[in-house]
Amino acid sequence: MQIDHGVSLRELNTFGLPAVAHTLVRITSDADVRRLLGHPEHGRAPKLVLGGGSNLILTRDPQAVVLRVEVAGRRLVEERDDAWIVELGAGETWHEAVAWTLDQGWPGLENLALIPGTVGAAPVQNIGAYGIELKDRFESLDAVDLVTGRSVTLSAAACNFGYRDSVFKQTGFGGLAGKSLITRVRLKLPKPWHAVIGYLDLERKIAETGITQPDARTIFDWVCAIRRAKLPDPADIGNAGSFFKNPVVSPEQCRDIIARDPHIVHYPIDGGRFKLAAGWLIDACGWKGKSIGRAGVYEKQALVLVNRGGASGAEVVTLARAIQESVYGRFGIRLEPEPVVV
Repeated sequence: MQIDHGVSLRELNTFGLPAVAHTLVRITSDADVRRLLGHPEHGRAPKLVLGGGSNLILTRDPQAVVLRVEVAGRRLVEERDDAWIVELGAGETWHEAVAWTLDQGWPGLENLALIPGTVGAAPVQNIGAYGIELKDRFESLDAVDLVTGRSVTLSAAACNFGYRDSVFKQTGFGGLAGKSLITRVRLKLPKPWHAVIGYLDLERKIAETGITQPDARTIFDWVCAIRRAKLPDPADIGNAGSFFKNPVVSPEQCRDIIARDPHIVHYPIDGGRFKLAAGWLIDACGWKGKSIGRAGVYEKQALVLVNRGGASGAEVVTLARAIQESVYGRFGIRLEPEPVVV
């Protein structure tokens, strides 16, 4: 367990926002968490778990002890008739882990390529893209209780996955927000593999290339190309990826909005409900390319807010709230941010 003081977090969050951790602890194992909890000064202090910093908006210096998750490891746990079970350390970079599984000949994660962040953050957010969510490939995970230090293994049911949601974001009775640190994640990669390509951008790639039965590597390459065309690289322009969740509405709400705006992008989902494209709603309100202070809306994708250089967390929050008010005023829909604001 390594403890550092006065650590700049600017390079540890993908938005590149300025903040300083009074205390930062590097976690490489379950045992490190237990050692921290037994520390006379930091053991009982509030904790802030930090993975890749891709889902975090820092508006101030965190008062909590920052736990930088650096648990490494990639391995095949089991090969079943119906799946490969792969275990990944929570500190592994998500995209690199996806590429590694394909290199081993274990497809199933290709639609989730190039999503920023770490493996440990993936189940917290129940990340998803191009027709697949993490819960569709999830087996189990290991976590450490940040009060007792006890290690636990949680199934998919225990994680209570929802749209960009899980028990790790939920407060109140049964919620684990701020109470656990994920150390390892196990994923179930299906046998036989079937391509998931029923998504508009992937259908366009099929039409462009004439490849009607793409393999996993082709889908991986397509997804990477699509994301790079739409989303800025955080190494070049600070951002947190998609800033707002795509709102889910009832059939009645969807019909009402379509009657007023026939071109709205929408997708049917389970339960007869519809998912609306938040980026389309924001663009329709005229926000694409606009800025408030040094925080702006990306010119190529209205769903992405960016740091135009030297932005503060307060400027990002101000811009996000202005967008929310604008979309609500026109469509009667409240957009919900994906990143956590600290």
